[in-house]
Amino acid sequence: MYPSSISIYEVGPRDGLQNERPVAMRDKVQLINHLANAGLKRIEAGSFVSAKWVPQMADSAAVLGQITRHAGVRYSALTPNLAGFEAALAAGVDEVAVFTAASESFCQRNINCSIQESITRFAPLMKQAKLVGIPVRGYVSCVLGCPYEGYIAPTQVAAVAQELLQLGVYEISLGDTIGVGTPLKARNMLDTVASKVPVAQLALHFHDTYGQALANILACLDAGITTLDTAVAGLGGCPYARGASGNLATEDLVYMLHGLGIQTGVDLPNLARAGAQISQILKRNNGSKVGQVLATEQ
Repeated sequence: MYPSSISIYEVGPRDGLQNERPVAMRDKVQLINHLANAGLKRIEAGSFVSAKWVPQMADSAAVLGQITRHAGVRYSALTPNLAGFEAALAAGVDEVAVFTAASESFCQRNINCSIQESITRFAPLMKQAKLVGIPVRGYVSCVLGCPYEGYIAPTQVAAVAQELLQLGVYEISLGDTIGVGTPLKARNMLDTVASKVPVAQLALHFHDTYGQALANILACLDAGITTLDTAVAGLGGCPYARGASGNLATEDLVYMLHGLGIQTGVDLPNLARAGAQISQILKRNNGSKVGQVLATEQ
């Protein structure tokens, strides 16, 4: 049985834009405001990582200072360590996210440490977040495949997710970072992780490299999942994935969910306008098929 409603965690302004060409701060602010106006309640607005490694996110504090805050909307940011957490807190975030991987090779190449070392590094951040009452989300990359190791065992994903849960994160986002998953593999992975972590504390973050993201989500919808990560206009994409076409587009997910009678609280025409606008600014093709269609009707 499908859920009656789905919470969409919009990652376009962070996970999307960090893998696109740089855009002006005013365009980021405008995008975030448009997403909130379209009814999205959870928006990842920036990242407090080293500007040397992710220059597209260097202005995250300024962006958070300029957005129009909407009541009921939670604005979050990615924070790799305690210094990043403190900078995000000063910028007024409502929650933060930490990130690791289910692949040792990916973890080493992406954040220069082992999986266990990455989780150990989060401990001071988690302690401070608990003290000040800021919820922490956890990302696990490469849950359905790795560009270096190939197949990743679902039991390995479950073990990493369980460690994050024990650390104190409130929600764990399972990421098909290179978009190689197919429906049966996606459902098997989810069921395996859900045997160790309550499904109510899991989210899915599927990339659409092989055009399978919607099918993978549909295969998992009756398992109790109620949170899905997407990016408006399909922004972004893993730089390590061959032919990566980006995150699953929020517009495409909303269209499918509404067709299933599942509530999202999102105004699809307004969302599509936001996607069309940021695509024009980036001078890229709109990665949302639904967005492309709606752009011709508006």
